[in-house]
This record gives sequence, structure tokens and C-alpha cells, in this order.
Amino acid sequence: MKPLQISPETAITLSKQLGVPLEHLMHMPQHILLQKIAELSKKQDAQPAEGGAAAPSPEKDKQ
Repeated sequence: MKPLQISPETAITLSKQLGVPLEHLMHMPQHILLQKIAELSKKQDAQPAEGGAAAPSPEKDKQ
């Protein structure tokens, strides 16, 4: 199996975000890497929605 064809900067960023050692990331099968990136994307999409729900409403400040 050949290493993934990604730039060194991308590999380092993905390694940090996924919590996977760089050596493991570079030899990870492409379909597994794509699955992990999709999971990471879902988590990041969900975070702003949760953060917005916790913000105080303007009506509460008026009282």
C-alpha cells in the first residue's frame, strides 16, 4: 500500500485533529481516513449549534 498523497501540512493538521500518530495516518487506508474526516466534520458542524443554544437570550437581559 502506498502512502496517502496529501501535503505534509495537511497530514500534520489531520494527525492533530484526529488524534492519530502521523505514521499511522500516512499508511491508513483511504476509505477509513475519509470516514474519520466525515465524523470530524459532523462534530465540528454540531459544535456551533450547541454553543448558540447556550447563549443567553436578549429577552432575559431586559427583565
